[in-house]
Amino acid sequence: MGEFISESLKNPEYWENIYKIITPEIINTLYMVFFSSLISVIIGSVAGVVLYITQKDNLMPNAPINSIMGTIVNIGRSVPFVILMIAVFPLARFIVGTSIGSTASIVPLTVAAIPFVARMIESSLNELDKGVIEASVSMGANEAEIITKVMLPEAAPSIVSSITITIINIIGYSAMAGTIGGGGLGDVCIRYGYQRSRTDILIYSVVIMIVMVQIIQCIGNFLSRRLDKR
Repeated sequence: MGEFISESLKNPEYWENIYKIITPEIINTLYMVFFSSLISVIIGSVAGVVLYITQKDNLMPNAPINSIMGTIVNIGRSVPFVILMIAVFPLARFIVGTSIGSTASIVPLTVAAIPFVARMIESSLNELDKGVIEASVSMGANEAEIITKVMLPEAAPSIVSSITITIINIIGYSAMAGTIGGGGLGDVCIRYGYQRSRTDILIYSVVIMIVMVQIIQCIGNFLSRRLDKR
């Protein structure tokens, strides 16, 4: 058995076959992760800022809005991703015309990540020194200026760390999406690693996803340190 594996690894056709199987799904995974991360970060950041500024004794206190948004975010975070993906199939079909494939998977990935981003951004902003905001108010800055020029820049290192965690979670979600026709490396693991007992392809896929996570984490740590003014 060992000699068979050794001979296979030395065979150029073996590596060409591996390349043809895995490379398109690496691209699909990056495609899903990029667009779902981009959209969820934009929408989730807005939601997180609204959750923060509408808190009691904050910049724009509004209990009804804060309560409603908080409830929606909590519900979104409490639904397991696999169940959420199935529930969002009709929405994906309405938006992209299909519920199968990498493009369709962007919809549930985004829906799952938005509540997570919102809470992470709110948590990052909660770490701010309220004195900085009060000083900005006393200097005559309006709400938009305080949000864009004081709050977000001051919380930038923590926000970058939160976004890094979000992207890593989305990579994990994308693997789960592959189990029900979402494409990507998760699909490779199921179709080849499990159904066809190709342990080698399973291992390669897992290693590639680990490398992706490590790269994202290193980039996030680097940016967070660069933005930290302390």
